[in-house]
Formats: sequence, structure tokens, C-alpha cells
Amino acid sequence: MKSALPKVMHAVAGLPMLGHVIAAMRGAGVERIVVVTHKEGEAVRAFAAKLGAESVIQDPQLGTGHAAACAGPLLKDLPGTVIVAYGDMPLVTAATFEASFAAQAETGMAMIGFRPADPGAYGRMMLDRARLLDRIVEFKDANAEERAVTLCNAGILAAATKEFFYWAGKLDNANAQHEYYLTDVPTLARADGVRCAIVEADEVEMMGVNSRAELAKAEAAMQARLRTKALANFVGLVAPETVYFSHDTVLEPDCLVEPFVVFAPGVTVKSGAHIRAFSHLEGAVVGEGAIIGPYARLRPGTVVEENVHVGNFVELKNTRIEKGAKANHLTYLGDARVGPGANIGCGTITCNYDGVFKHKTDIGAGAFIGSDTALVAPVKIGDGAITGAGSVITKDVAANALAVTRSPQVERPGWAEAFRTRKKAEKAAKKP
Repeated sequence: MKSALPKVMHAVAGLPMLGHVIAAMRGAGVERIVVVTHKEGEAVRAFAAKLGAESVIQDPQLGTGHAAACAGPLLKDLPGTVIVAYGDMPLVTAATFEASFAAQAETGMAMIGFRPADPGAYGRMMLDRARLLDRIVEFKDANAEERAVTLCNAGILAAATKEFFYWAGKLDNANAQHEYYLTDVPTLARADGVRCAIVEADEVEMMGVNSRAELAKAEAAMQARLRTKALANFVGLVAPETVYFSHDTVLEPDCLVEPFVVFAPGVTVKSGAHIRAFSHLEGAVVGEGAIIGPYARLRPGTVVEENVHVGNFVELKNTRIEKGAKANHLTYLGDARVGPGANIGCGTITCNYDGVFKHKTDIGAGAFIGSDTALVAPVKIGDGAITGAGSVITKDVAANALAVTRSPQVERPGWAEAFRTRKKAEKAAKKP
């Protein structure tokens, strides 16, 4: 990846790839997850811990079978089934893990295979007449007939826990790479009378990520999946291919999303809401019937209640806009509450940060904030109050009061014409 960030921490749809794999495992009922990491993978271990997973360090790194065996001290004495997967496969689903468990229950072991459009250098899975695994042949070791086989090894394996770690402990490294390979486990199992069933999965699901280009392909595939899911949930997408979702985006049925909208993590949009073009939402809740955008930005902590209007070039951060309120133009509201039915005029800003602390602005129900008002927090505008356009409000305003702060207007008759005449004369004097 040519990156200081560990590979599995690169995000797809706003979540590190490892997070997608762990989520799929949780969805399949996996109770205990152990992440095997490089000795310098502290960021991976910290992320895994946040998701309730344990970690072990593989040092030195001696192959896939050795990596799986490293989890043995934490898992080998537990009953049930173990499944080995890879942290760089963000598109794998819970359904595929569930299918692996079901197949393993029938034969004692199961592996995932897939048929890519270009089998390339994948290891080939050779089946016997019973459609069980006979052997896995690495591409470099395969003859022409074996390379013609299209069923490829995805590397995911399920087996009884105690037996798996017994076989993993018997692996040897008598190969060109001097590594311990996970793909040798089925051979050891077969010698003990345990056969390996094959579950075929979709190629997209088995996509591994080893480069920036493959990361972009995985993102595109995930976005296609999320768009399909949204449409199936009766969400209106005017131009689906232009809308970008996060893994946790929640769009209720009958909301409408226009082109070129980006949903960063943590967004919920209620039924009947309308997200207009070129808006960016993150960590926000949008209520029923609300209209957002175009060109609006909702930042974390924002709650927009029902029938609110948030218009073009309006930015909200950690702000609650209550029922029926409007902020339609060129406004910044941070660390604020806007009461029901209030109107925020064009160019309004909350001056919420003093360089050290964030301060709250409270705008009452039905208040009218005149255009180009600066509200210097902490400050409270009472219900029904009005602020005059261009005011800088530094003190609380009582309910139903008018607050205006302006310098007196001064007019000098004829001054403009005299100014222009003088400047033209100065310009003419400078010509050669």
C-alpha cells in the first residue's frame, strides 16, 4: 500500500477493512474473534479492541498456517468451530461465513472457493468425484491441466476448533518459501479421516486488497452494494452512481437523495426527508420532511428535526434545529439550538469558539435572526425576538424584543462624484 497506515486499517465505505470482516463474523454468530497482527501493528490491535476482538502478535511471520496457529493459546481449548479469514477482504458477508459453518458441520471441514473472471495466479482447488476437496495446487506448481481449473482458493477455512489447532501444530515448512501454509491443513485432516467441503462464493465477495488500485475497486464494489440495498429499501436515488454511502448510513423508506451527495459515517435520514444535490452529511440525524441543501454541510452532532429547511452553503456542527425552523442561505451554526419555527437570515454565524472553549448559542422558538448577524456565544435569543441585519449580538436578548447594534449612518452629499473626479485626475497625471 506504500502507506504508514497498516493495510487492514485502510477504509472502505468509511470503515477500516478489518472492521468489515469483524462485522461479518459477528453477523454469522462468531462469539470470540482473535486478530493476528505484526509486532508493529499497535493501531490494528487498538482498533480490534474497540470492536471487542482480542489480538495476538505473529513474530516472526512464517506463513498463513503459522499465523492461524498463533491464535491457538487463546482458542485451542474451546469447544465449537473456528473459522480463519483475512482482514483485507472487506466485501465478505455473514452469509458466506454461515454457509461455511453449515458445510463444516456436514464433513468436519470447509473451505471457500470462487471462480474469478481471471484466475491468474490463484491456487487451484482440485475436487474429487464427491465434489469434496482433493488438494490445492499453487499456480506455480500446477501443470497445464490443473491451471485450466477455474475454481480458486479464497483462503477461508472452517474446522472443529481443537482439531484445527492440532493440525496447525503439525504443519511443516518443507517448501520453497520455508513457510507454514494454511492450505496444507486439509491434507493433514484427510489423513485423519476428515474431508473438506467446498462452499463457492461470489468473486466480488472474495476480493482481497493489496494495492491502492484494489482498494479503489473494493470501494466501488461496496458502493454498488450499498446503493442496491438503499433502492431495495424504497429510498429514492435520482442518480445512484453519484451518491456515496458509509457502511452505517441509515436511510428510511421514501426519503429522496439527489445527485452527488456524500454520506460520511453516522448518518440517519428519516422518511420523507429530501437531501438535495452536492450536500455532505456526517454524524447527523435528519428528521421527517426536512429539506437539506443543495450544497449543505451537516457535521457531527447535528440533529435536524421534522420539516426543517437547511439551504445552500449552510454548515451545521453540533447543532439542533427544531421543528419547522429555517436556515436557507450562507450560514454557520455551531454548538447551538435553534427553536421551532425560528428563521435564520442569510450570513448568520455563531461565534462559538474563543480559541480554548466552545460556547453555546440558544435561539428561541419563532425568533427571527436578521441577515449578517454575528451571535457571540454564550448568548441566548428569546422566543419571538428579532435581531437587526448586520448586528453583533454579545448579550442575551429578551423574548419578543428587538436587538440592533449598528453605527449611525452618515451621508456626505456629492462626496462620491468628487472622489471619482479626483482619482481620475491622479491617474491621468501618471501617464507618460
